[in-house]
Amino acid sequence: MDDLGNRIVKYGIIGVGMMGREHLINLYHLKSEGVAVVAIADPHLPSQQEALNLARSFNWPLQAFSSHKELLNSGLCDVLVVSTPNMTHCEILMDIIGHHKPHHVLVEKPLCTAVADCRKVMDAAKSRSDMLVQVGLEYRYMPPVAKLIDVVKGGILGQVKMVAIREHRFPFLVKVNNWNRFNCNSGGTLVEKCCHFFDLMRLFADANPVRVMASGAMDVNHKDETYDGKVPDIIDNSYVIVEFDNGSRGMLDLCMFAEGSRNEQEISVVGDIGKGEAFVPESIVRWGTRVEGRDGVKTLKAEDDRIRYDGLHHGSSYLEHIQFLHAIRAKGAQAPAVDLHDGLISVAIGVAAQLSIEKGRFVTIEEVME
Repeated sequence: MDDLGNRIVKYGIIGVGMMGREHLINLYHLKSEGVAVVAIADPHLPSQQEALNLARSFNWPLQAFSSHKELLNSGLCDVLVVSTPNMTHCEILMDIIGHHKPHHVLVEKPLCTAVADCRKVMDAAKSRSDMLVQVGLEYRYMPPVAKLIDVVKGGILGQVKMVAIREHRFPFLVKVNNWNRFNCNSGGTLVEKCCHFFDLMRLFADANPVRVMASGAMDVNHKDETYDGKVPDIIDNSYVIVEFDNGSRGMLDLCMFAEGSRNEQEISVVGDIGKGEAFVPESIVRWGTRVEGRDGVKTLKAEDDRIRYDGLHHGSSYLEHIQFLHAIRAKGAQAPAVDLHDGLISVAIGVAAQLSIEKGRFVTIEEVME
C-alpha cells in the first residue's frame, strides 16, 4: 500500500451533483489535515461547472473530466469518492478495482442497487490488498447516533431486544435527470434511503438479519409527475420489520411527506435492562434503566468538537472523511469503519423489504442472497 503518511493526499470526486459537491466542501474543510481535491469527473456539464465554480471560490484548481475512466487514467489521485447515481456504482467500482493504479475508494450508499452487484464488487476487491474501500453509511457518525452506539456498546441497556427507527421527513430531492424517481435506478426507496437505517439496526442488535416483512406504497409524493411518459414508482412510506439471528427485532417507520416533524430521525433501542433514544436534528440522547425508572433517565446534548462543517448530514460526512483519512494514513493497519460486507447487508435488507411489499409476505435474507 502506498505510503501517504507524510504527503498531501490527493482526492478525485466521481459525480459532482448535490452529494459530490457536498463531499468537495467537506474535504475543503479538511485541508489542514493534508488533503486536496485535484480532479472531478462528471458527464453532466452543469454539475461539472458548479463544482468548478465552488472549487474556484476555495482557490482549489481542479482538472475536470467527462468520464471516470479519463480521471482514472490521469493518475492524478490517491483517493476517489464515488457519488454518482446508484445504478452506476457497480460499473464504476469494477473499473476502479480493475485499474492498474490502486485508488482508495469512498463510495456513497447504497453500495450497489442489487445484491448480485454488491457481491461482484466484493469478490473483485478481494484481489486488491493495496486499496481500501469504504461505504458511505455516514449516519453512524451523527453525534447523537454515535453517542447512542456508545451507550449500547457499553452494556448500559443490557442485551438489545428491540430497535425502532422513525424517519419522518420531506420527499426525495430533485436529482440530475430525475434518476431517483425510479426503482430501476435507485434500487427502490428502501435500498436508496433506508440502507442507512438497516445498517444501524444491525449495528445496535450486534446480529445478522434473518427475514424481513414490509408494507409500503406511493401514497402522496410524485404521483402527478411524468418523465418521458413514465410515472415514478418509488414508495413514499413504509413499515418494515427485521428479525435478527439473536432473537432481536428492528422496526422502521418511514414517511416522506412528514415535513411537519420536529425531528427527522428518532431512534429507540431497548435492552433487557434499559432503554436509549437519539433525536436528530435536536441532537438529544436519552437513556435510562428499568431499575431507576423514569426519574433516572439521563439527557445529553450530543456534540462533537471535531466538526468544522455540518453540511447536509449534521457533520457526519465530515467525521466520515476524518475516519477514512486516518485509515488511509495507517497504511493498511486500520480497516475501513464501514466495509463492503456492511454495504452488502444493508442493501440485502432493503432488497428483501422491497420484495416483501411486492409479494405480500416475509422474505428471508437467504432468499435475496441467492
